Amino acid sequence: MDQINVKIKQEKGRIDKVLSDLLKDHSRSQIQQWLKDQNITVNGEITRPNYKVKENDEISINVPEPEELDVLAEDIPIEIVYEDDDVLVVNKPQGMVVHPSAGHQHGTLVNALLYHIKDLSSINGIIRPGIVHRIDKDTSGLLMVAKNDKAHIALAEQLKDKTSLRKYVALVHGEISHDKGEINAPIGRSKNDRKMQAVIEGGKPAVTHFEVLERFEGYTLVQLQLETGRTHQIRVHMKYIGFPVAGDPLYGPRKTLKGNGQFLHAEVLGFKHPTTGQMMVFEAPLPDLFEKTLDQLRNND
Repeated sequence: MDQINVKIKQEKGRIDKVLSDLLKDHSRSQIQQWLKDQNITVNGEITRPNYKVKENDEISINVPEPEELDVLAEDIPIEIVYEDDDVLVVNKPQGMVVHPSAGHQHGTLVNALLYHIKDLSSINGIIRPGIVHRIDKDTSGLLMVAKNDKAHIALAEQLKDKTSLRKYVALVHGEISHDKGEINAPIGRSKNDRKMQAVIEGGKPAVTHFEVLERFEGYTLVQLQLETGRTHQIRVHMKYIGFPVAGDPLYGPRKTLKGNGQFLHAEVLGFKHPTTGQMMVFEAPLPDLFEKTLDQLRNND
């Protein structure tokens, strides 16, 4: 077990905030977990998570050994759009779960990444190595993956600071009359169904911008840009304004277009490279089924 020692000089504030500012290679969430696990002492004593540091405090952190990964590497083909020593960008197919869970131990993106990639960041633990953000099982498109902890922290900060670029394309029920719009409505767990999210008072702030790309009889193709990244955000917001995503088994109507789930695709992903600082933007074409469905709608008009 490694130990990190820090002496407070003029820093002020909560211990997790101060340590995350001082220790650039460790995220605030990681430090909060160490506090929760009682791996951090102040002046030789176990400290509270909300402790505010004082001048000359001597802080010691016992860094636990990384847990042995108990997720199988599986030879599953994945489309790697870009890769270097710090990051990779993957075009996830519709139907693939991002990381293992109780009901999905195999066939996930993480199982595939462990087979194809030698090094992945450890910040999100043994179940989600390298995973900085996720998209739903039945949403296709681009994901950024971190290959080391420094890159992971830098990419996660961009998501938090809303400086990364994430644009989606969705086919929704109904004909949206206006060309552009913004949905600013807080999202939290539904009080009626624990498996669902909903726009609720007291939920977490959530902002989605949309622009109409094409209109069909009974449907609209839209491009959406996320400011925030709440669970099911696009699906919840589009249902909230009365234009649910086509094919969505959870938030859409029963009578909908045939497909493999919601017609939602993470088309554009942009971020500053964690080492070079260069802005990098990637784009993934719509899946074949999505394109075929659009062609059918065009032919019907």
